[in-house]
Amino acid sequence: MASKLDQLRKMTVVVADTGDIEAIRALQPVDCTTNPTLLLKAVALPALAPVVDETLAWGRRQNGARESVIAAAADRLAVAVGAELTKLVPGRVSTEVDATLSFDTAATVEKARAIIAAYESRDIPRQRILIKIASTWEGIQAARVLQKEGIDCNLTLLFSLVQAMACADADAFLISPFVGRILDWHVKNEGRSFAPEEDPGVRSVRAIYAAYKSRGVKTIVMGASFRSAGEVEALAGCDRLTISPALLDELSKDQGTLERKLSPENPGAAPAIPDVDERSFRWHLNEDAMATEKLAEGIRLFAADLRKLHQLIAGKL
Repeated sequence: MASKLDQLRKMTVVVADTGDIEAIRALQPVDCTTNPTLLLKAVALPALAPVVDETLAWGRRQNGARESVIAAAADRLAVAVGAELTKLVPGRVSTEVDATLSFDTAATVEKARAIIAAYESRDIPRQRILIKIASTWEGIQAARVLQKEGIDCNLTLLFSLVQAMACADADAFLISPFVGRILDWHVKNEGRSFAPEEDPGVRSVRAIYAAYKSRGVKTIVMGASFRSAGEVEALAGCDRLTISPALLDELSKDQGTLERKLSPENPGAAPAIPDVDERSFRWHLNEDAMATEKLAEGIRLFAADLRKLHQLIAGKL
């Protein structure tokens, strides 16, 4: 009997939610993704020591204000780690724009262009990279600009249908709805647990999937931020799922039968679709306490980890 991971691979593109080279080599996902949190963990890995050492040596040769050099070294490290990951996966590597730019469209576009240029200087074409951007109004408008330039975007920190539909309107390549963080909010606020079929995060992704497929939207739905293998199984058949190494390993050891839950031919009933002009977007997001709180919290956490990464680099330079 094939493992649940092998069965999942036949219906969903499996992405590794990690920068751990050894885990990626062992689990063989199609794509992989990184963010400041994962980079902090990655720089401690022995397999990436040469990459870290090269980045630090480069930083020591730079002139200019110390903070600018540290920020540039962090950007270089993100691309260097991403470049290593492109050697291990046949598909895409996601690289994140600074969370501190989440409310600045022009700066996000500029940073994304710089990231792509840095990859291309290493002979890695833009078709191998996804630029990760927070799903704020400003971030989605940046994606609109970048997509027209052939720079594919992964809109992350997505918690609501209105965010998803605005991303579709911007022709975003891919969205990453955060299943587990939605669940976290409801567990905390309702004081109870949820089975996978009633999991609010699972239901949110299923609604987005149905909305997209019923309208012929090409934007890829990639469920993210899973808390259990049960959540993953409840979204089997979704376009893509980005899964931590621990859950990938758990699925690889489970020999049970995996039932397909989502398919483009039978996506389920589509929900009511909100308007996606700026006024409507901001209003619908404001009315959704969970989405508002988790988006803000996610930006703060990524920004905090980016500061930690800068401090780590500063201590080593």
